[in-house]
Parts: sequence; structure tokens; C-alpha cells
Amino acid sequence: MELALIVLAVAVVVGALILAFARPKPAAEQPVSDPRLDEVIRGQGAIAEQFRQTSVQVEALKQRLGDSLSENATKTAETLGGIGARLSVIDEAQKNISALSGQVVSLQQVLANKQSRGAFGQAQMEEIVRDGLPVSLYDFQFTLSNRNRPDCVIRIPGNKALLVIDSKFPLEGFGLLRNAVSDEEKKSAQAQVRNTVSKHVSDIAEKYLIPGEVQTPAIMFVPSESLYADLHDSFADVIQKAHRANVIVVSPNILMLAINTIQTVMKDARMREQADQIKQEVGALLNDVRLLSDRVLKLQSHFNQADADIKNILISTGKITGRAERIEKVELAPPEAAKSLI
Repeated sequence: MELALIVLAVAVVVGALILAFARPKPAAEQPVSDPRLDEVIRGQGAIAEQFRQTSVQVEALKQRLGDSLSENATKTAETLGGIGARLSVIDEAQKNISALSGQVVSLQQVLANKQSRGAFGQAQMEEIVRDGLPVSLYDFQFTLSNRNRPDCVIRIPGNKALLVIDSKFPLEGFGLLRNAVSDEEKKSAQAQVRNTVSKHVSDIAEKYLIPGEVQTPAIMFVPSESLYADLHDSFADVIQKAHRANVIVVSPNILMLAINTIQTVMKDARMREQADQIKQEVGALLNDVRLLSDRVLKLQSHFNQADADIKNILISTGKITGRAERIEKVELAPPEAAKSLI
């Protein structure tokens, strides 16, 4: 715009000069046409044309600049809107992460306390048992004859001995092992894991494995798949010791598999208990089939007799029809032929 104003000012000055030179003089002093004046007039026309073109270009530039600013403003608004939406999503995710962090801290506090950890493992074990077995086949905190109370006992059909499950797993040594940095700390933590788990296996065998009342092996429930994997990978000697003591270590997945096996055994036992009744029902069904077969045969004989009767009736009606036709045609037969109708 400043360039346009400058050009306009120059044009005005040039126009004023031209008017000054072009003013008419008295007739007596009429000068001859000055070629320089003509050149100035032509220059003024060219400047005016350039000024017009410049104005058109400035307007076009102004239009393009306005369009560009409008488009950029729209895109900027859309971008800011997208950023706002993403910030909302990030904020919501941050809230979820904060809540999850609180839950993890709560879980760590639960697992850090021995009694809370035992309750956590027992609750997990009880959920697995409840989901897989009817109420009549299990009891929690059942009292044995020696006054000890395992976390769960399962009654297997066809076997009077009880299956015992213990869910109080020692976790302190594993926590030390995971936080150990030096080799000495790792060795000390591994030794503690061996001692605590071995002692727990011995306690289960001594408290719960009552001959004739509790069947072997007893089950030691580990409420974590990772802990179960660590036991088998790094403490195979402890697992072998548990097997020798008639105690089997199971994870949640293995306990679910054991419960499914018990379900299958239970179904087989029920089938054996109901075998006599099933045999009686099959015998009664066979008698019903025989009676149905006899009745069908009788019905078939009735149908056969009815078929024979219908054939005889058709023969008689054929004879009657033939005699009626002969009577109609006045073709009476001799008296002896009449006997054929009897």
C-alpha cells in the first residue's frame, strides 16, 4: 500500500507540472509545440497505466493474502481442536495410570503383609474351587481329626479320603531375591527361599497328611504363575523335596486343570452309581419296543385281512355289475347261471 501511495504522489506532481507547462498563453505569444512536453504527457500516461496495473496487483495480493490468512486460521483452529482432544485423551489416560498405580501400591501393601498375602492367596484359591465344583464336594477351613484346619478340602466321589489344599505360600524370600543387587545378596535370598519353602512343605506334610483321612499328595497353592515358574527354574531341588514329601506345588492354571479333572472323575462316579438304574430303564425301554412291535404286527394282520375282504367285495360288486348290465340289455342267462351269484 505504501508503494501505491508513493506512485500516486509522483503522478500528482507530474500532472501538476504538465498542467503548468500546458497553460495557454496570449494569442500574440503562441509558442511552438514543445516535444519535451509531449514526452512528459506520454510518460504520465505510462505512469498512470503502471499505477493502474500496480493497483490491480495490490488488490490481487490483498485477496490472496486474505484467503491465505483465512485458510491458515481455519487449519490452525482445527489443529488446536485436535490438540485439545488429544490432551483430553492424555489426561484421561493419566488418570487411569494414576488409579492403576494406586491399585498396584495397594496390591504391594497386601502382598507385603503375611496375613493379607495369605488372605489374598486363599481368596484366589477359593474362587477357582467355587467356579469348578458343586458345594457338596468341598469345604473351606475344614477341621481334621488332629484339630488342624487346612484352607480347603475336596471330596472326590468314590474315595473317603479328603484332598487337602494349602494356600499360605511364603513370599518374603522371593521379594529379597528380586531386589538383590550383589551376588551375596542373591545367594542369601536364594537360601532364604529354599529354607522357607522347604519348611512350608514340611509343615503341610506334618499337619495335614493323616493316613486314611487325607489322601496323598497334598496341594500347596502358589497364587502366581511367575513365582511358580521361578520355583521350577531356579529351585528344582525344592520341588523334588516337595514330591518326596507327598506335597505337589500348583499354580492357578494347574489348580484349574486339577479341578476340571475332578469334575470328570465326579461325572464318571455318578455314571457308575446310576448304572443299575440306567440298566433298568434300558430294559423297560426294550419291553416297550417289543410291545410296540407286537402291536404293529397285529395291526398289519388287520390290514391284510381288510385287504382280502376288500378284494372279495370288489369281486362280488364286479359280478353284480355284470348281471345288471345283462339285465339292462335283456340278456338273461339260463337258471343255472344264477347260482354263480350265491
